[in-house]
Amino acid sequence: MRFPEDVPELTDGVVTLRAHTPADVDAVYEMCQDPAMQRWTTIPVPYTREDAVSFVTEMVPGEWRTKGYGAWAIEVDGRFAGSVSLHDGEGGVGEIGFSVAPWARGRGVMTRAAKLATKYTFDELDWHRMIWRAFVGNWGSRRVAWKAGFRGLVVVPGGGRARGVRYDEWVATVGRDEELEPQGNWWTVPVLEGSGIRLRGFKPEDAQRVLEACNDERTQHWLAGLPSPYELRHAEGFIESRQDALASGEGVSWVIADPVTDELLGNVSIFAMNQRMDKEHGEIGYWMHPSARGRKVMTNAVRLVIEHAFTPIADGGLGRRRLVLLAAVPNTASAHVAEANGFTKVGIGRAAAPAREGRWDDDYIFELLATDPRP
Repeated sequence: MRFPEDVPELTDGVVTLRAHTPADVDAVYEMCQDPAMQRWTTIPVPYTREDAVSFVTEMVPGEWRTKGYGAWAIEVDGRFAGSVSLHDGEGGVGEIGFSVAPWARGRGVMTRAAKLATKYTFDELDWHRMIWRAFVGNWGSRRVAWKAGFRGLVVVPGGGRARGVRYDEWVATVGRDEELEPQGNWWTVPVLEGSGIRLRGFKPEDAQRVLEACNDERTQHWLAGLPSPYELRHAEGFIESRQDALASGEGVSWVIADPVTDELLGNVSIFAMNQRMDKEHGEIGYWMHPSARGRKVMTNAVRLVIEHAFTPIADGGLGRRRLVLLAAVPNTASAHVAEANGFTKVGIGRAAAPAREGRWDDDYIFELLATDPRP
């Protein structure tokens, strides 16, 4: 293949994939100074202008000439916006890699580019499957892959490597006969307000209050799965894991916050939303900081979450049909929250609630349907 003459130009009317040119060198160099680019990719660090020259004038042309495919420059509004590249291809299965300049992020540019490149491999290279990889924690890349139809995500411990260091890696794929569209839900955390409280997403600075709440004797008693002692690293890990629940469609967690100080008063979540047989199911769970107990804070927070859960997805809600709430039989305070919000007690799960020291309590099973009357 001749470079750049034989490099196919692809466009969807907004984004254009074209051959790199020497005029892209400065833009490539600037993009690779971005801290996020250096954190999540395998580029050399420090990244010099000579590295950019080598990439644009040697590496990219060399791949196109020897393999017949390689990296395209992404162009938006007449400006270099990043690169998308193809790798492997043996046996009809290839890999996609991409990078986008900071100024172009958040505009759907990379999703468009990824779809153009992926469709090209299916239509012109006769590949039948594409693989996407990213280091765990690279949420921007994961969201692009999700929006471009990649699915079946798994975590490969130590699967990625950059500059001699191993990292856990996300891997997902999409097949030629599968839609290049999102599969499942990637939830957001809307702010919900009412009854003197405010529900919002978690922030890193909430970790200290999470630590205090989860070291509380009462919380430790009823949430037997919590580490004991509960350390700051556990709180930070919990906050980080909330993003994965959103991205997988598994659940949404809110901080119950003081509307004046924004201080964390507790947590309320809807989870288990990826039931195999019931995609409109959800379970509610919660815990309180000891300083907020006895003020009906949790009852009011659950009420706000219920209304959001039953609001159709098209209207910004979670589109749930049925909610479940479990409360250990001795936990009368938790059961009161369910009953005050109109849940119906439908049964008891025997020895279903784990407790400390290997003990198991019975669970009350509460249910609420979208069609049920509510207080």
